[in-house]
Amino acid sequence: MIQGILGKKIGMTQIFSADGTVVPVTVIEAGGQVVQRKIKAKDGYDAVQLGFGVKKEKRVSKAMRGHFAKAGTPCFYRLVEVKCGADDDSKPGQAINCSGFVKAGDFVDVLGTSKGKGFMGSMRRHHFSGGAESHGSMHNRAPGSIGSSSDPSRVYKGMRMAGHMGFDKVTVQNLKVVEVKGEENILLVRGAVPGPINSVVLIKKALKKG
Repeated sequence: MIQGILGKKIGMTQIFSADGTVVPVTVIEAGGQVVQRKIKAKDGYDAVQLGFGVKKEKRVSKAMRGHFAKAGTPCFYRLVEVKCGADDDSKPGQAINCSGFVKAGDFVDVLGTSKGKGFMGSMRRHHFSGGAESHGSMHNRAPGSIGSSSDPSRVYKGMRMAGHMGFDKVTVQNLKVVEVKGEENILLVRGAVPGPINSVVLIKKALKKG
């Protein structure tokens, strides 16, 4: 069995449980197709290459067109390789359905890319409190001292400073699957998942949940 599927983050909403409790959920449209099956005898390991998000053929290089044509699939925006067992029978061109991967009550890990915030100061990026706001301190949002003088005569690695914020690979673990709509290939997952709306996420079985 493959160890992950791809999906598109549709957005967040809320549903009511049987006892009337409000449950915040993220709606994920799963899907995609198998593009390539790698086997240990030929490639040295067992894995499945999944494609998601149909792309116009004219926007794909000739090499990738041949790759997709060999699999008998349309061209895709995203290709991701996930591990699978040696006995997995996935074949190129096979469509992926979320109902065969998880069921309601299961726990999953969701991997995505967080929203990019651009260049941010230390107060926004690291929650610094800032300097005095009155009496002409001129130190309202400055980060303060970043190192010593002659010793060590440099700035230590990992110093919290202003810089690029967001657009990082983020994994949110142990999210409970509230509902699976197999006909529509829709997953409802309790809680938030990384990334903006319409971003592609990778859904895996929870690593820390038996």
